[in-house]
Amino acid sequence: MGTPSLSPWDTLVLTLVLVGLWAPCVVSRQPNFIVILADDVGWGDLGANWAETKETPHLDQLAAEGTRFVDFHSAASTCSPSRASLLTGRLGVRNGVTHNFAISSLGGLPLNETTLAELLREAGYSTGAIGKWHLGHHGHHHPNSRGFDYYFGIPYSHDMGCTDNPGYNLPPCPPCPRHSTAARVAKKDCYTEVALPLYENLTIIQQPVELGSLARRYAEEAARFIQRASDSGRPFFLYLALAHMHVPLTPPLPPAPGRGIYGASLGEMDALVGRIKEVADSLGKGSTLLWFTGDNGPWAQKCELAGRLGPFVGAWQRQRGGSSGKQTTWEGGHRVPALVYWPGRVPAGRTSHALLSILDIFPTLVALAGAALPPNRRFDGLDVSPVLFGWSDVGHKVLLHPNSGAAGKVGGIEALRLAQYKAFYTTGGAMACDGSIGPAEQHQPPLIFNLDRDIQEQDPLHVASREYQEVLPAISRAYAQALQDIAADNVSLADYSQDPAAIPCCNVQHVGCRCHGATQDPHVEKRTPQLCL
Repeated sequence: MGTPSLSPWDTLVLTLVLVGLWAPCVVSRQPNFIVILADDVGWGDLGANWAETKETPHLDQLAAEGTRFVDFHSAASTCSPSRASLLTGRLGVRNGVTHNFAISSLGGLPLNETTLAELLREAGYSTGAIGKWHLGHHGHHHPNSRGFDYYFGIPYSHDMGCTDNPGYNLPPCPPCPRHSTAARVAKKDCYTEVALPLYENLTIIQQPVELGSLARRYAEEAARFIQRASDSGRPFFLYLALAHMHVPLTPPLPPAPGRGIYGASLGEMDALVGRIKEVADSLGKGSTLLWFTGDNGPWAQKCELAGRLGPFVGAWQRQRGGSSGKQTTWEGGHRVPALVYWPGRVPAGRTSHALLSILDIFPTLVALAGAALPPNRRFDGLDVSPVLFGWSDVGHKVLLHPNSGAAGKVGGIEALRLAQYKAFYTTGGAMACDGSIGPAEQHQPPLIFNLDRDIQEQDPLHVASREYQEVLPAISRAYAQALQDIAADNVSLADYSQDPAAIPCCNVQHVGCRCHGATQDPHVEKRTPQLCL
């Protein structure tokens, strides 16, 4: 009689038990995973990080019952590249996604890139994506073709289409037109011609979406997905990409005194996260890992509608104009809040200073599921489960920060972290609240900051100083090795071409593509541009 074969998960658990590494954390089945990604959230938007913030009691409780990571970074400082890196474990220079996709984009995350959902589904998981996608919506770039069994959400940011009751924005955007004879007012940064669609799987179920109820609907659909997966007996992976805090949705209630519009929206996001945690706990504490983080830092040009940087103000850049938040490689652009909650496995009330990244979510969850990384490509993320479990506080030795729109070629690597040192070969500021944009500057030799004593990035090391001369060779070697590794990798190239016929439109006969209720698959029929626009 032959020996029965072990699954990858059984083998992983057995190995860890035998070497005495994971005895406290052995589970009888693959864990469930919930990844909650906030949009444009600031490091200082969590009370657990920044005492001035009072609107996040549920997130603060999550931090108290789990581990808080204070040196955690997005893989880019703008939407699409950061999300592509989360789902592939690879930087944009490898996976091909270096800047944002448009509403008329034909392409998306390259189809030869393997997503986290695809790997987990192969490992037996039920997979769901709820919320903002922004990795291509046309044809096979839709979430249902990228490993997700279920999708409910909007294909891109919630300000990339008109609505009947527009959310807050700066400048304010008008509602969708209702009649073809209505006067069209072109406004900068506003999408006035095509309504924002809401998808369930491949079907547009509402266009324009009702923003005021979106948070509630996301929570309801997440709870339904979790319950369906639980009833099926399969582990699940839920990727919940929130609309908050890009620009505030219409709050359900007027903002309370002292909180303002942004604070009210932050409180709404906090309540949504609290609801998801409650649903996860109802399955039995210890069965689900919940990971909360953000895609990039605050969108400073939105002024009072933007998030809080905390101490990461990029003072050197601010003195020269522009913001140091979203789209920049300053700390405020890519250092984001991060919490991991897994009762009985991830220590409660712990603060980790390990240098970690959104890139690490992919290899870490793959390892915990007992699956294997795809071959023939290199990954920028690490399996950081030892850090999650509190066995180590060592993360990346080197972390790369891609250009994200403020300066330099988009996706290019011209800033990096080595231990406590941050080096810039190019600097620049994104648009600030006052309308200023910091000029792009090249630095050779690089600008170097010691973040241990200069978290505000105010005073770069003097080139002639002993400290600068000692650290420069190590930074130069790390930078050269990183670029060589990328050049030798199997890299992808995203298709950024556009066609108005790719714009999601559930009813081409109606102004703004308006419809309510389920309709046919919007990708089946080729549309003429004038019908959609």
